[in-house]
Amino acid sequence: MAKNDPYAALRIKEFNIFLLLRFLLVFGWSIQFIVIEWEVYSLTKDPLNLGLIGLMEIIPAFTMALFAGHIVDQNEKRNLLAKCIAAFSFISLGLFLLTSKKIVANWTTQNILIGIYALVFLGGFLRSFFGPTIFSLVALIVPKKVYPNAATWSTSTWKAAGVLGALFGGFSIHWMGVPKTLCLVFIMVMLSLIITFRIKKKPILNPNIGESVKESLKVGVRFVFSNKAILGALTLDMIAVLFGGTVALLSVFAQDILQVGSKGFGILNASISLGSILSMFLTTYLPVNRNTGVKLLGSIFVFGLCIIAFGLSSIFWVSILALFLSGAADGISMVIRQTILQLKTPDEMRGRVSSVNSMFVGSSNELGAFESGLAAKLLGPVTAVVFGGTMTLLTVVAVGIKNPVLRTLDLTKDIEEHENEP
Repeated sequence: MAKNDPYAALRIKEFNIFLLLRFLLVFGWSIQFIVIEWEVYSLTKDPLNLGLIGLMEIIPAFTMALFAGHIVDQNEKRNLLAKCIAAFSFISLGLFLLTSKKIVANWTTQNILIGIYALVFLGGFLRSFFGPTIFSLVALIVPKKVYPNAATWSTSTWKAAGVLGALFGGFSIHWMGVPKTLCLVFIMVMLSLIITFRIKKKPILNPNIGESVKESLKVGVRFVFSNKAILGALTLDMIAVLFGGTVALLSVFAQDILQVGSKGFGILNASISLGSILSMFLTTYLPVNRNTGVKLLGSIFVFGLCIIAFGLSSIFWVSILALFLSGAADGISMVIRQTILQLKTPDEMRGRVSSVNSMFVGSSNELGAFESGLAAKLLGPVTAVVFGGTMTLLTVVAVGIKNPVLRTLDLTKDIEEHENEP
């Protein structure tokens, strides 16, 4: 493989299988998220209920994160991922049944909402295992010298699935209706389960098998908080996602402010992910290893500016452009963060470090959804979004000043250390 080969990871057959698997899962999950948010808001017309979706997911995802990381580091990754997907299929089936015409006609809105929230809660529990398992599995499929390239393609695939999932989710509500769309999600999840077994079992690299949960978690948390580069990147992303996220309010903007309906809703969602996937693809040709910290800070600052622009816009194409650029900036920051995590994390601690990452960033997506819903209820959706973007800008400035290790971070040497490895 050439030193700067942008397709290095794609030359590994098993990694391509992994990408197909991840695409199907994220595509299905993205559609499911879009459809459920649309259904809940259609039933209640209350943005606070959209925030409750995020709250129901963050409670189990956050509380189980560290324990899930311990379990991942102690077990074989391929089979663990298969178990997670199998469990996810039951959640998808349940949501399909809850939105069926028979249930909607015979159940009260309150009972339907309770059922949806219960399944979302179970999904949050499951997501605490998904992240660490996938993060650890990638590192076992590709050699270390390909980690940056693999991180780029993996996150690009995730965002590509998000693009198509968001776009298809919005349009499918119009074309197929909610129940049939969720049935399709269930089918895709089952297909991903079958594909999982095309990946071979991987060795368990943790030398401390049988280590107590308490000691295991203590070691993982201590490592993250002692590594200024990782801690800085996670903190920065957490605050940006917490206050700068607009996804939870897109249905409000689509229906009440921009008045573009389900089609426009799908386009708004897709524009974010489309910007991300394009910027990620560019990073395969323009690596982010040099001046890494400055690029991370700059990308999130641009993200905050775009969020403010979206909140202030009442013109559909301007809103699309603002979201597209926010997605592009966010895509760069995600590639950088994943590269930092892959290169700076020891093999035996990947599950726990990824779990801490999910607590910082993954859970802040759901908490951010609740914050957005609550802020929109109290302040109005426009003010809520502008406030979130402003908080993101202030966070970038504060982290840039307070964390010189992150600000001056350069991953060139880390990558060069693995160039001669097999």
